[in-house]
Amino acid sequence: MAILKPFKGLRPPAGIVRDLACRPYDVLNSDEAREEAEDNPYSLLRITKPEINCPPGTHEHDPCVYDNAKSNFEEFMAKGWLVQDEEEHLYIYAQTMYGRRQYGLVGCAAIEDFMNERIKEHELTRKDKEEDRIKHVKITNANIEPVFFTYRSLPELDNLFMEYAKNNPPVYDFTAADGIGHHFWVIEDADLTARLVSLFDKIPFTYVADGHHRTAAAVMTGNEKKAQNPHHTGDEEYNFFLAVHFPDNQLRIIDYNRVVKDLNGLDEAEFIAKLEGSFKIEEKGKDIYKPGRIHNFSMYLGGKWYSLSAREETYDDDDPIGCLDVTVLSEEVLDNILGIKDLRTDKRIDFVGGIRGLEELKKRVDSGEMKVAFALYPVTMKQLMDIADTGNIMPPKTTWFEPKLRSGLVVHLLD
Repeated sequence: MAILKPFKGLRPPAGIVRDLACRPYDVLNSDEAREEAEDNPYSLLRITKPEINCPPGTHEHDPCVYDNAKSNFEEFMAKGWLVQDEEEHLYIYAQTMYGRRQYGLVGCAAIEDFMNERIKEHELTRKDKEEDRIKHVKITNANIEPVFFTYRSLPELDNLFMEYAKNNPPVYDFTAADGIGHHFWVIEDADLTARLVSLFDKIPFTYVADGHHRTAAAVMTGNEKKAQNPHHTGDEEYNFFLAVHFPDNQLRIIDYNRVVKDLNGLDEAEFIAKLEGSFKIEEKGKDIYKPGRIHNFSMYLGGKWYSLSAREETYDDDDPIGCLDVTVLSEEVLDNILGIKDLRTDKRIDFVGGIRGLEELKKRVDSGEMKVAFALYPVTMKQLMDIADTGNIMPPKTTWFEPKLRSGLVVHLLD
């Protein structure tokens, strides 16, 4: 059954937490991170996106970038901007978005659970991003950012930690610049902590909702440390990694969209003609069109929006993978027409989270950076868990959860 481990968290003083906490490393590019951290010495982006401290134009995977992550992390600790708790704790992290609040239980997940498939994945990872996070974990010797996990709701567990949060003042309570509220509690009650750990043992599986690359990096780093330690016991901190666990009934998934650089040698008319073999196409004009149901897609091409409705023969609603719109798009369009065979490595495709809105798709095509954009109807939590439970894998960048976890509320050291 699933393991949940208390740990001695490394946390910022309450007076600087709003300035220090930042969005996850993978939801903003280097220029956006540089702008966001400008004139803010406390920003954790100086550790999670350390290329912003290097000369403009420095590649984000340059060795000096990782050196900066290490030196900045050490500086944050030396200055008292990150201070380690004296005792091991579990923590509670709640978020408020548009008046809706969700509560997660913060603790360490076990690499053992991943190796034994008690932690289930639903997406493929990209090798370049895996390698980047592995280097980052190794050089900082820490899980700087948490993984976002979910589990099938266990009311006895859920109610216990949510009641604690509702009856005790948070140690952090702030609203970020994007309007999302963040609330954080340290569970000081040792008996309650033991009870939560015991109840968590009743959960057969946990699921990676967001953070597949961070999970992979934590597992690979931990296993490497294990192999290098002749006195390994299994209790070392490197056997565990930082995670926030949310009950599935509190979460929602939004769309995760695609933009492509070219039409694989086709002109626009030829491309649309090829699409007609798999989709019923309706031109929608210049007003943004958003998919309204499963198997319906939005496309932006040549200054116009289109509705693409998948023909019945392109999907199989009895197959957990074959029913997914990402599968239909990947097979019928990206592979068969555009020649994109591997979503993890092909540089002709990029992915845009739905939180940016369909305006972002239009912007990237209109700028000339991209040639065509596709918006998808979001998958459901049931689809995600069904896929993971059957041992299947979604294509990369299929799910986008909002709100995102704020990084910097707590850090886990590997030693």
